[in-house]
Amino acid sequence: MSRLAAVRFSHFLPSLLLLAGGVLAAALPSLSEFFTSLFNVLPTLLLLLGGSFCLVYGRQRELFLLLVLYLGYFLLDIQLDHYRAEGRVRDDAALVFHLCSLLLPLLYGLYAAWQERTHLLQDLVARAAVLLAVGGVALALAQRYPQAVLQWLALIRWPTLHGEWMSLVQLAYPLFLLGFVLLLLQYLRAPRPLHAAQLLGLSGLLWMLPKIFSLPHALNVMSSQVMLMLVAAVAHEAYQMAFRDELTGLPGRRALNERLQRLPRHYVIAMADVDHFKKFNDSHGHDVGDQVLRLVASQLRKVGGGGQAYRYGGEEFTLVFPGRTLDECLPHLEAVRQAVEGYRLQLRDKQQRPRDDRQGRARRGSAAAGEVSVTLSMGVAEREARQGNPEEVIKAADEALYSAKSAGRNCIRSHGQRRGAVRLVRPSP
Repeated sequence: MSRLAAVRFSHFLPSLLLLAGGVLAAALPSLSEFFTSLFNVLPTLLLLLGGSFCLVYGRQRELFLLLVLYLGYFLLDIQLDHYRAEGRVRDDAALVFHLCSLLLPLLYGLYAAWQERTHLLQDLVARAAVLLAVGGVALALAQRYPQAVLQWLALIRWPTLHGEWMSLVQLAYPLFLLGFVLLLLQYLRAPRPLHAAQLLGLSGLLWMLPKIFSLPHALNVMSSQVMLMLVAAVAHEAYQMAFRDELTGLPGRRALNERLQRLPRHYVIAMADVDHFKKFNDSHGHDVGDQVLRLVASQLRKVGGGGQAYRYGGEEFTLVFPGRTLDECLPHLEAVRQAVEGYRLQLRDKQQRPRDDRQGRARRGSAAAGEVSVTLSMGVAEREARQGNPEEVIKAADEALYSAKSAGRNCIRSHGQRRGAVRLVRPSP
């Protein structure tokens, strides 16, 4: 359930837009000279720039996906150039086209599903060896026995499944289907923008191949778009790694610093800290500590009043309310504090952990299941005229947080609040 909950439409949106744009552009009867020239050089640029980026940051999987796509584009573009210049296809056009229709989904699906788990250099050598072996065998057979290979590829093996809609050799469709299944399972197992881009990229290849000779720009445009999907997905994940906290899913410290630079004149900042967090780790282990942080983050994410939660570091969180006053924010902060206080985190022995959700629900609330109660202390500060930058407001909120800790924890204190007033908002009866 947790993996399905991580599925996001935003993972697919950039690739869907690129795919839709590619289909529309490729379906046009003609493109302007600028776009024609652009799509003629774009695959090469994407291979050089995107490949260099992947190589520097150890993304071998994406590097070889780009390489496979470019090799297929290069071989088919040679055939198209001859067709445009001479008005007829080359003698080996059918053989090259059928081999590309077979090898593109095969190698694309293989590299997309091939996880990077070994030493980087070993992984690079292994992927290169597979590409050289498959490509070398295909090239050798095509040169030595061209007619026999062509007949074997074009053979109709399942007459009952054959239809006029099939523009590729029959063997290509099971490979595409297998690739779709593998990549879909990969995305459902680990929902990521890159896995979504790989899945949609395979769709682009299936759309492109039958239309290479019927649509003049299908090969250049769709090859460029699929390669661009992969490069954009790598950049998307790099952004997420830099700006989003992996454990809690909240924006991280760098994202907070970016937001602080774009605040309006009036705003409120709150600092929240998990009470006795060290005891959770010492008593129950870091796994439980991670669960506590995820629980708190899930509640802070729901804060109202236009607030945005960030993970500041460790067990500390920051909430930013742009364009709000202190009085407007306090009820929303108190609602979050009560929600965290009222939640009971169930602890179970890992050796006796239920295998499915049904057993887990049946055991919840049983005497054998331990409970952990989590509370938050918060300090909140509103920007004042004498405070020149957000860092000073954060410092004031931090001072209020220490005051809340000193006042007994599980409460909210504002900057400058007198020590006797512990809670600013009373919980509803």
